Amino acid sequence: MSSKGKLSAEKGGRSALVPKLRFPEFQGAAAWEPVSLRKASVPVDERVGDRKLTPVSISAGIGFVPQAEKFGRDISGNQYQLYTLVRDGDFVFNKGNSLKFPQGCIYLLQGWGQVAAPNVFIAFRLKDGYSNGFFQNCFEQNQHGKQLKKHITSGARSNGLLNISKETFFNVEIPTPRFSEQKKIADCLNSADALIAAQGRKVEALRVHKKGLMQQLFPQEGETQPRLRFPEFERAGDWEVRAVGDVFRVTRGEVLSMTLVSDTPTKEARYPVYSSQTKNVGLAGYYSRFLYQDAITWTTDGANAGDVNFRRGKFFCTNVCGVLISKDGHANACVAALLNSVTRSHVSYVGNPKLMNGVMAGIEIPFPSVPEQQRIADCLTSFDDLIAAETRKLDTLKTHKKGLMQQLFPQVGEGDA
Repeated sequence: MSSKGKLSAEKGGRSALVPKLRFPEFQGAAAWEPVSLRKASVPVDERVGDRKLTPVSISAGIGFVPQAEKFGRDISGNQYQLYTLVRDGDFVFNKGNSLKFPQGCIYLLQGWGQVAAPNVFIAFRLKDGYSNGFFQNCFEQNQHGKQLKKHITSGARSNGLLNISKETFFNVEIPTPRFSEQKKIADCLNSADALIAAQGRKVEALRVHKKGLMQQLFPQEGETQPRLRFPEFERAGDWEVRAVGDVFRVTRGEVLSMTLVSDTPTKEARYPVYSSQTKNVGLAGYYSRFLYQDAITWTTDGANAGDVNFRRGKFFCTNVCGVLISKDGHANACVAALLNSVTRSHVSYVGNPKLMNGVMAGIEIPFPSVPEQQRIADCLTSFDDLIAAETRKLDTLKTHKKGLMQQLFPQVGEGDA
């Protein structure tokens, strides 16, 4: 594969469309041409009628999802017979806005056979000479949204859908090379997708294995010994059921006295700050001072109430975090995992979800000896390190594909296409 800069020649009043990176056999080939969806596809408008098919919706970043799974029930009701019959190989445009696709998302149906899609969605099928895989990657880059943006003059309607007409939608233009180059690009990106999917399965398998291991390493409800113990603790006897408040000093974080200015550690701000945010396991940034060292935190209120983590080293945490402190070695990944398995059942859902200090102090769990705790903690930490390493590989593959796509497709401004 060779790299080549974007051509500056003009054709029809606009810059010639040439990607920065082309496969050798397409070096010197003609520039890509903008092709409207009206020219490249045919609308799909066949009604479901009396056929019994799965009613689906579309979720941004995921794709097709059965309505019963997304909404907890089939919401098609009396409208079902008017739903659109969509077959494998058809595309569907959901006009609902989302963070990832503010102007709506488009997905290719694959591996479903036939489904029933709401008739407010726009369905279409590509004509011969146009590659599904190529166009799918164009839609993944939101090439359609960059053009539709200028046609949206108001927010979503009462049904949550943007006011985009079929005429406007089918006027979207996709820069397109010859079919042979489309297919080559699609095959390349499909290979990248296969690697990403395989790595994703590996990460998920590790998470499932860790969960199963924890079920063996911790006593089941009503029991005081685990089913699996390390050899040196096989004769250690029962775990002792104790209240959290009898083992730990139970306290809480503080409000930050100044705005966080660093997303990475610096000489002036080297202590991690934890909050209730889900991103990066609650890591909100770095701070100039610390409050605690080697302690367990939990989120006291909000959507993540009851989420427990062991925090190694010196750290600061905000006042949405409760903190468990032990001078006897009980603050470790083992006890954090034990607590995390039971705290959700103690969260109050009256108003804003809460798990306050007093409730946490009264929770009872079985404690093994500190040496056994540490042995289990070391095992779980090793798993966490492995999962984190494989997750980083997954993120690297996703970043690589994103960068590859930026090179394989011409960069088109929002007003160019």
